[in-house]
Amino acid sequence: MSSPDPETKMQFLYSLRSKGVTEARVLNAMEEVDRGPFIRGLFAQRAYEDMPLPIACGQTISQPSVVGLMTQALQVSPRDTVLEVGTGSGYQAAILSKLARRVYTIDRHARLVREARQLFDSLQLSNITSLVGDGSHGLPDQAPFDRILVTAAAEDPPGPLLAQLKIGGIMVVPVGQSDTVQTLIRVLKTENGLEYDELRPVRFVPLLEGLGKET
Repeated sequence: MSSPDPETKMQFLYSLRSKGVTEARVLNAMEEVDRGPFIRGLFAQRAYEDMPLPIACGQTISQPSVVGLMTQALQVSPRDTVLEVGTGSGYQAAILSKLARRVYTIDRHARLVREARQLFDSLQLSNITSLVGDGSHGLPDQAPFDRILVTAAAEDPPGPLLAQLKIGGIMVVPVGQSDTVQTLIRVLKTENGLEYDELRPVRFVPLLEGLGKET
């Protein structure tokens, strides 16, 4: 899909700001990364609307304002190493790649990882490592991480992921039962324990253990 025209891009960014995405680095990253290529098929023409859309493997690409608010809450600095649990379309990881030193992204669906990897290569995003695996266990070999972003809902912030977060690190995760409204939580790991902030209600697919069936 071709890049959006200037008016569409301006409306896209205005929508982000109106929903509370105000951090300049986040807005710049979301202006730089075109959402269009991450959406295929029937819904490609709706790529610049602020709405979640279906992708392969029964998953969704989050609405841009939620991507922006989660990214903003993560407070990524240019020297950070970030773990993303739930690659999905790859759009969120692409945004993070513009803000962090290194992004590791993991998904239980091999097809999603394969397609996202192709997009990262085509966009020359060389600081993203995409892996197939059970994201609920994190990535112990690469831990600890400065930031962890979870794009699927857990009943509680997952213990294995909290263990892989550096002191001073931040994790942003949707928490709640999969069939009810969930709450986006920011967790700050301090020397004295964990501090929790409730950010906003959200709806995400559930965080599942194990690998997905190949489709």
